[in-house]
Amino acid sequence: MLSAQPPSTAPLQEDVLLDEHVDLIDGPEVETRELVIPSDLHGERLDRALAVLLPEFSRSFSQQLLSEGCVSCVVPTPRVMTKASAKVRMGERYQLILKPTPQSQAFKPEDIPLDVIYEDEDLRVLFKPAGLVVHPAPGNWSGTLLNGLLALDPQAVMLPRAGIVHRLDKDTSGLMIVARTRRAMDALVAMIAEREVHREYLAVAYRKWSGTPVRDIVAAIGRDYRNRLRMAVVDLERLPGKEAHTTFECLSSQEEACLVQCTLHTGRTHQIRVHMAHFGHPLVGDSLYAGPMTLGIDRQALHAFRLSFDHPITGESLKFEAPLPDDMVNLLAGLGLKRPE
Repeated sequence: MLSAQPPSTAPLQEDVLLDEHVDLIDGPEVETRELVIPSDLHGERLDRALAVLLPEFSRSFSQQLLSEGCVSCVVPTPRVMTKASAKVRMGERYQLILKPTPQSQAFKPEDIPLDVIYEDEDLRVLFKPAGLVVHPAPGNWSGTLLNGLLALDPQAVMLPRAGIVHRLDKDTSGLMIVARTRRAMDALVAMIAEREVHREYLAVAYRKWSGTPVRDIVAAIGRDYRNRLRMAVVDLERLPGKEAHTTFECLSSQEEACLVQCTLHTGRTHQIRVHMAHFGHPLVGDSLYAGPMTLGIDRQALHAFRLSFDHPITGESLKFEAPLPDDMVNLLAGLGLKRPE
């Protein structure tokens, strides 16, 4: 029997756009089911009827079955059903073929090397390299941090998102916290929401820094209505979005670029990248917000180098730092920028 994992309930602070809900299917490779339309669903849309009769799956999953030709009417007239809006009639019998999808195979352990900086019975702090996706999503259904966590700790399968409480973009390197118990996960999610987890980044941005060394940016961020893959600074009176606050401090500057320390006060999607681009300093290598420009690095030059918080269970004050990865060290040297002390 195929079953669906219930969607997680804990909210997630993120630096990358990802689906919160994924239909998971496990068990045999293919299952065939037969359904009979009851009187109370007579006249309903087929996708809604399927969602009611398959309560463990979402309506979007029912629509996916239809689009893939996996739903057939058997009685009274045999035919393959593909239109979600088709009206059903009482007594009709349908046959469904439920087969694995990329989503169904996503939440599986994979032997992925993980660099664990700190570990106790409630949480881990680890270093995520650039190029590693945090959570399965379209285009990356395997080979993610989550898959590696499931292999590292089999008990992680009992936690929403294997204990991941915040994210980094695929091409951002640096420190992350991962919960190992539900009590720690709930506490960490609440702490992040209350801004009690402090995250600092180092970024290399285009152009010489101008103005005062420290700059505080408070500007709402929402979806860019011109490009749905991007975020943008928005006027909340005209467009949806959320308030976002970042503090920037220039550490070194030359004609082509500058090294900036970034402190997050909120955790909006792409927050540092959007705020930096908004005031004229898009990140080096950031093809989404800076275009095809490059100065010798093939990803956005952004590194989560410092993480500090009170332990959610013991209350112990914890602080971690991760040195710059080699590609950013080489970038600084090539640009003549001073490395941070």
